[in-house]
Amino acid sequence: MFTLEIEGTAVAVINSDEASAKDLFTCDGFKEDIRTMTSGGKPLWDGKADLKVRASNEDEIEIFEDALAEDDGEGEFVDDPRYEGAEEGDDEDEADIVFLVDIDEADEAHA
Repeated sequence: MFTLEIEGTAVAVINSDEASAKDLFTCDGFKEDIRTMTSGGKPLWDGKADLKVRASNEDEIEIFEDALAEDDGEGEFVDDPRYEGAEEGDDEDEADIVFLVDIDEADEAHA
């Protein structure tokens, strides 16, 4: 698992290989998402700070696993057809992202 870190803050974890994590965390669509998403009223990314992708630590992995277990109710990973290139039945190509920071709801961000 790999973590996206922005200015020393761990922001998100993905369960993929390093190359896929770097591709996803640095693609234009994801960068646009994190520029518009806020936490505590502040954008996750200012569009200028370096996006660091590093191996996740034990605490981050535990948060990731707990979040997925809570999401599905049984702790099993579920295929997500939104990810292109994922082959049916191939768990190695599956990728889930869990944010490690609290994301503001749309109405909170503009309050």
